Amino acid sequence: MAQVKPTPHTNGRPGSNYGAETLIAAPPHAIAHDSSADKLRAAARRNIALVEGSSPHLSAETRGLLRNRLRLAAILFFVGFSAFLVRWLFYRDEWTAKGHTPTLYMLGVATVLLGVFAVKLCARCTYSLTKLRIAELFIFGCPTILFLANGLLETRYLANLPDGGARLNVIAPPWIVLIFTYALFIPNTWQRAAAVIGCMAAIPFAMLAYFYSIPAYAALAQQPEYSGFVSAQVLVLAIVALTAIVGVHTIGTLRREAFAAKQLGQYRLKRRLGSGGMGEVYLAEHQMLKRPCAVKLIRPEKAGDPRMLARFEREVRATAKLSHWNSIDIYDYGSTADGTFYYVMEYLPGHNIGEIVEQYGAIPPGRAIYILEQVCGALAEAHGIGLVHRDIKPANIFCAYRGGVFDVVKLLDFGLAKPTLEQNVDTQLTLAGTVTGSPLFMSPEQASGEDTVDARSDIYSLGAVMYYMLTGQPPFVSDNPLKVMIAHASQDVVPPRQLMADLPVELEEVVLRCLEKDPEHRFQDAASLRTALRELVVEDPWTSELASQWWSCNGCPERKKLAAELVEAAAL
Repeated sequence: MAQVKPTPHTNGRPGSNYGAETLIAAPPHAIAHDSSADKLRAAARRNIALVEGSSPHLSAETRGLLRNRLRLAAILFFVGFSAFLVRWLFYRDEWTAKGHTPTLYMLGVATVLLGVFAVKLCARCTYSLTKLRIAELFIFGCPTILFLANGLLETRYLANLPDGGARLNVIAPPWIVLIFTYALFIPNTWQRAAAVIGCMAAIPFAMLAYFYSIPAYAALAQQPEYSGFVSAQVLVLAIVALTAIVGVHTIGTLRREAFAAKQLGQYRLKRRLGSGGMGEVYLAEHQMLKRPCAVKLIRPEKAGDPRMLARFEREVRATAKLSHWNSIDIYDYGSTADGTFYYVMEYLPGHNIGEIVEQYGAIPPGRAIYILEQVCGALAEAHGIGLVHRDIKPANIFCAYRGGVFDVVKLLDFGLAKPTLEQNVDTQLTLAGTVTGSPLFMSPEQASGEDTVDARSDIYSLGAVMYYMLTGQPPFVSDNPLKVMIAHASQDVVPPRQLMADLPVELEEVVLRCLEKDPEHRFQDAASLRTALRELVVEDPWTSELASQWWSCNGCPERKKLAAELVEAAAL
């Protein structure tokens, strides 16, 4: 299976693509031979910093997470404060009567500052941890100062009311909200969280102490109906602070465990790219080489099946034997301590045939021939070592960007590959009578469950893919996979020229010969099919230059998406 194939559909079309490209790193700064000892030491420090900064430590992930969380907190505070400013327009007299005019000005300033921070902390911005901590100070400092000023003015106002002490419960809620917001959004160690949250919880205590220091309430504090008020507020805020600190510690522990779970030996998993019949594929990075790659993990529910694990290993070995430039490259293979099997392959930016046809319609004959010749080259090598693919379909033919060239074809997914030359193959891995492959593109031999499937089966499947590329639909279409399989085994296909009248007659003949029911009537190997394709004369022959133009056409959205993938790979 050598590449991500998106979640498979019945029609063989992919859902999401994935791809890869090697990262070109800038060389380190050269050191002049005649530099002084100080310059040498400075250069060495720069080189050490370069090496240390190149590995994806948890702190690097923390910076990205902290930036996103601070931005989200700034947005939420901005929206909340803006709502209070709007409310003030309707209750200006009440707020002025309470003496809250200074607070209103502070609210306006805080709202503007939070809006600025929300914009500055954009997703594409990169800041050091120090700058992010300064931003954290401002983003949570603005509400702190605002709540403090509002609380002090509120206590003065309540001091002039007969039942002011009973209404002091309005002081605690804003601080509870602030404490939980900080604990929920900001990644921290529990020690740092304890220091910050402790300060936040101490401010309401100080405000209560200030309230009862007012002479008008000195006697009130001694009355029985208010004697338990302070202790209740202290207890509530203490429980809130303790809960928040424990929550920060719990979240931090889970985040570290999740980070460790994303480590597979020397590979750091970034995000999931897609899934296939046997496993899931993730965009990853080698920690030392800084090379983006794709890591395929065997599905956890399959891990307990010895035959599935043996098939997974066979897939890796089969793909690793291939060296043709149109076959996917395998970098590494291994297993983790918990028994998870994985292998590492090149990461290809681009799209598979299913996506191209689905988004842009049938592929012109010239481009189809250009793509299929490359597939034949990869198949010729596989067949030459006795390896039958058995799952050729649009999702497994990938048009990639490699070495500055577009439409470089990669043949993917040798998960169903079957050796035909080895005598000691475990028959339990490919059971006789078992149907394998994709119904829309499988050969009659596969559809009938025959065990004698050879290279000519791949020729039939490739002919079905050709039919799909040139007409925009598979040779047989039905909602019932069994009916499709029966049609492959017993029905003649509709000639492609009946669907696309401008197809060259010679190209149609090649397609129909590939789709012969009797293997003896097909092309007998990939090399002869490639020769037939090369001998075809079409009005619109395809070249790598035309491929580059197609991918770059007038700000094509797919070209922009591909450029974004390349930028992401470089950013790793």
